[in-house]
Amino acid sequence: MDVRQPAVAGFFYPDDPVVLRRDIDHYLAQNPCSGVTPKALVVPHAGYAFSGPVAARAYNLLRALAKTIRRVVLLGPSHRVPLRGLALPGCDTFMTPLGAVALDSEGMAALARMPQVRVMPSAHAQEHSLEVQLPFLQRLLDDFRLLPLVVGQCQAEEVDEVLEQVWGGRETLIVISSDLSHYHPYGEAQRLDRATSEAVCACRAQLSGEQACGAYPLNGLLHLAARRGLEIELLDLRNSGDTEGPRDRVVGYGAYALH
Repeated sequence: MDVRQPAVAGFFYPDDPVVLRRDIDHYLAQNPCSGVTPKALVVPHAGYAFSGPVAARAYNLLRALAKTIRRVVLLGPSHRVPLRGLALPGCDTFMTPLGAVALDSEGMAALARMPQVRVMPSAHAQEHSLEVQLPFLQRLLDDFRLLPLVVGQCQAEEVDEVLEQVWGGRETLIVISSDLSHYHPYGEAQRLDRATSEAVCACRAQLSGEQACGAYPLNGLLHLAARRGLEIELLDLRNSGDTEGPRDRVVGYGAYALH
């Protein structure tokens, strides 16, 4: 069995499973959210001290779906490896301090036949944008398989085609991992992120990397949402100056639900 080992445990989030469970439960308890049944979530991917409270707002919506969701399609940007298109990991399992997450081999095999998708383990080996989502999913869902994709430069339509292929029914949850603006003063970041959130909620699939580091996968979801006539709701909008750290150079975080 080929296993992708955690790369940022002990850095972005605790590597002690007891501490990790405690921290996730704390973020969930302090950031309640209910009422929407999501088909897709958009969540940030920084260190938990920074973006964990915002991510928790979205993940709280999964409590009522713990026994329904059986597959999570997880897309995040490539931070370390130059990439054109979308990359599959080429392994069977992702490991975290909370245990193993089995991958959806059948779904990955279907996607591997698409021209914009390839198997590229190096794109996944050190990528944090997907890894930091897994402990939240493990804590909230009963039993699920993961279909992970690292997304590089590509058109929104190419991501849309991939999402359409794996859209499924109520058993499938789509998760897009993205932070918002980076390293602006607090007030400027608030202004920029409000404008980006307006574009997200209006399903305008023209975001740039300066607006959201996960612009490529997020644009694909927005393109699909506009085509299907779906709605996106803002759940939370904060930055690292609100959660942890100074306010002279902040990173923006947004949580959204598509339904």
